[in-house]
Amino acid sequence: MAEKIFYRSYKGESDLPHIMGLVQSELSEPYVVYTFRYFLHEWPHLSFLAYPDSTSNEPIGAIVCKQSAHKSISNRGYIAMLSVDKRWRKRGIASSLVRHSIEAMKSGGVDEIMLETEYDNHAALSLYESLGFIREKRLYRFYLNGKDAFRLILVIPPPPSQSYSDESSEDSSSTSPPINSFIHQHRQRSMWKAPPYRAIPVIPYSDDEDDDHCSSR
Repeated sequence: MAEKIFYRSYKGESDLPHIMGLVQSELSEPYVVYTFRYFLHEWPHLSFLAYPDSTSNEPIGAIVCKQSAHKSISNRGYIAMLSVDKRWRKRGIASSLVRHSIEAMKSGGVDEIMLETEYDNHAALSLYESLGFIREKRLYRFYLNGKDAFRLILVIPPPPSQSYSDESSEDSSSTSPPINSFIHQHRQRSMWKAPPYRAIPVIPYSDDEDDDHCSSR
């Protein structure tokens, strides 16, 4: 069962071969070692590995992410790679890995989280939409194999305490802007601008599906 799986964040270069092995065996998009190091060295706390138990040395799943400023107005997270060993699928491992990374990004004040996945990867689309992601845009011939992709976005609302603090600051002083008011305003804009393209049918998600063959692919 998924609750018995052991998860931990990326620790260092010794984890790199395991992550590369998982990703390269399951995803068709080629990545060179420098791509892995770019993500893992800059944002090690956002990448996680899954193990059968706490004593195992061979991971059965991995997720690789980043988080940075986007157009100087938002704090954007990005899910670059997600892969689970075929023998360990249908246990909810992929969704648990995504949740671990989302929580880590929230600790860094993320406003939104983005990823791309193949337009016909129904398992991946179902998984991410079950976690609140929406399809923002179709990217034609996005991958090297010529396939289209969907860009998915998850908007992260501000914590209730921050919203209350910002509102209180606005009420108490009309001359001095509240702390993080610019980020707060952007979040508010992101929340009320509902995307008009959600007409694409959403596939109900279930852990019984082959949900782990997904991610940026």
